[in-house]
Amino acid sequence: MAMLDDFRNKEFLDQITILNEISGSKDPEALPGLMALLKEPVGDTSIDYMVVNALNAVLSNNEDIVIQGLTDDHEGFNILCIRVAGEYALKNAVPSLASMTEKEQDPDRLMEIITSLARIADPQALPVFRKFLDHEDAFIQSACIEALGKLSDTESIGRFKAMIEESEAPDRFEVCDITTWKAVDTLAGFRSDDTIGFLVAKLHHKNPTVRRIITDALVSIGTQCVPMLLGSFETGNTDDKILTANVLGFIGHRSGADGLVAALDKGLAANENVRYAVYEALGRIGTMKGIICLVDGLSETEELILMAVIGGLGNHVNPGMIATLTKLIAEGDDQSARLVKAIIASKATAIFDALYENPEAGDALIEVLAKSKDPHILEEFRAVLVDIDDERSKRDLKRLPQVSTGSRKALAADDSRSMCAMHRAILTDLGFEPFIAVNGEEAYDFIEEGEEFEVIVTDMNMPVMDGMELVAKIRSTPGMEDTPIIMVTTESEMSQQDLASKAGVTAFITKPFKPDELKMKINEITR
Repeated sequence: MAMLDDFRNKEFLDQITILNEISGSKDPEALPGLMALLKEPVGDTSIDYMVVNALNAVLSNNEDIVIQGLTDDHEGFNILCIRVAGEYALKNAVPSLASMTEKEQDPDRLMEIITSLARIADPQALPVFRKFLDHEDAFIQSACIEALGKLSDTESIGRFKAMIEESEAPDRFEVCDITTWKAVDTLAGFRSDDTIGFLVAKLHHKNPTVRRIITDALVSIGTQCVPMLLGSFETGNTDDKILTANVLGFIGHRSGADGLVAALDKGLAANENVRYAVYEALGRIGTMKGIICLVDGLSETEELILMAVIGGLGNHVNPGMIATLTKLIAEGDDQSARLVKAIIASKATAIFDALYENPEAGDALIEVLAKSKDPHILEEFRAVLVDIDDERSKRDLKRLPQVSTGSRKALAADDSRSMCAMHRAILTDLGFEPFIAVNGEEAYDFIEEGEEFEVIVTDMNMPVMDGMELVAKIRSTPGMEDTPIIMVTTESEMSQQDLASKAGVTAFITKPFKPDELKMKINEITR
């Protein structure tokens, strides 16, 4: 092509102009010249890069040349043709690409070919993806898993299930590998009762990260999962019930709430951790039956469970619930004190606002609030009193202390609103400035922003990034190799403590726990 004549001797800006014009025109006459420049580069990185882009553009309009290039001796041109075939989904290239996989020994080139076939997504390539599903290279395996899922290959479902089963082997469960992750996502993509039922059954996988991936997958599927999750709640063990309640809460469908209420009525939530999970879920969903159930939960005496109840009711304030709370607080007994404390610790400002209209209930709330050491809690309730703006609220505002944040900093991560509230109260009482996150990723953001913490408390199971992943990231962060980390678990998760210890956890505390137990644990490891 005349434009490329004497190209190497042209000025830099002229070379750029020529290559841009070729990219726009996709003129096949430029192909010989571009191939010559590819095989013998100019030596300027930017120009050589633009040559590849121009060649890519020309090839995109010349399928026959791409297919011929799949057998070209020049490695760079060969790889470019492989990539172009995938990028532009050239289905006529599938037979040649499939044939190339039969003799390819280099895993990097094999990955290029399989990636291209996966992007074309033609059923002709199914035998190739099935063949390499058990390849020793995890990334090649993963590419095949994704491709088979994209092609809805039901014949491979059994193998995907087997991969997840195998990942729980004693020598494998400590790490969530990419193939397990892809197998979960691909099974979720089928959205059949069979694949959903399998994922529900594997919700308490031995690896916490796999549990999180399965949880996220089920939540993304949504209401189709609800009947199977409720079935697992009915027949499962404590772990099954806790995790299925969590997922039902995140899905947020009325049928899930109705099923959980029915399960409570049947006595299937005798375990305190299970009840806690159920109340959290009902608070997220917010149906009438769920709210009635939460009102019944006001009789709970365990502090953490009661905070879950109050936290759930705080999202759905109504006159009947406020009347019940007013009556309970007026009784002035131990349960009254627990309820008032839970309302303040949970930052249930909507409940506070409604109860304050009753002088007796309002006085009880102010009495507890005036003893708070948490500037964030005081600030939120102070704003409510300012909005009420009457003589009584003005007097009560003067009773609230001015509290500054502590000089010591602590981080707590938990996806439960009530647990976060408890952590905040405990850390504040100990003189820490609390930093609260609802998942591991949000918690690690504080660290990346340069915050330094004297102690970190994290739940094991959280969405987005679980506790195990968070601990691993913290321990790989310079300067945080010895920062004390407490992991919160349930009684049934104690078998996972060895795994968490290997990841770098300093100490454990088991739910449900009383605030003083966590305070003692923090004091013990921060001396």
